[in-house]
Amino acid sequence: MYAHCIKRIFDFSLALLAILCLSPILIIVTVWLHYANKGAGAFFFQERPGKDEKIFKVVKFKSMTDERDENGNLLSDKQRLTPIGKFIRKTSIDELPQLFNVLIGNMALIGPRPLLVKYLPLYSPEQHRRHEVRPGITGWAQVNGRNAITHTKKIEYDVWYVDHLCFSLDCKIILMTIHNVLHRKDISHEGVATAEPFNGHN
Repeated sequence: MYAHCIKRIFDFSLALLAILCLSPILIIVTVWLHYANKGAGAFFFQERPGKDEKIFKVVKFKSMTDERDENGNLLSDKQRLTPIGKFIRKTSIDELPQLFNVLIGNMALIGPRPLLVKYLPLYSPEQHRRHEVRPGITGWAQVNGRNAITHTKKIEYDVWYVDHLCFSLDCKIILMTIHNVLHRKDISHEGVATAEPFNGHN
């Protein structure tokens, strides 16, 4: 009952309330990034697979510029990551625009994080099960390591969440997420600006 009906009502209501309460922050960060990203814009849109692997566009605050080298190739993530970009990642503010994805219905507050479309052919049949529910802004993998663990381990946690989804688990993940954000835990792998790529199941 919760997974198929109440969870969606819960997600929509909390997302709408959060947007209303956080609107000053959303506006300030949008204006700040408009100037900090050197014309690259304040928002980042990317296609990701959602529930039942249906493709949708996820929206985040853009933490990097679009600067390129003399050959027209994008500079490395580390070189393009701005000081404000580092800040919004450490505080997870970059994830806030996904509240609008939740309102639309292609994401949930809690669920497996939507990974890249190019990873779909690399999943094992068991790993594909992470798409049996809506992807989330935060999830069981995020409160148990986030970017400090491998994609394989994250997906293992995602499938575990699918099998154990319930109201009490979602509440636990919300509380653990708040704790991790306040303590800025597991933002990225040591020595890299973003999470490691997924190279397929073992």
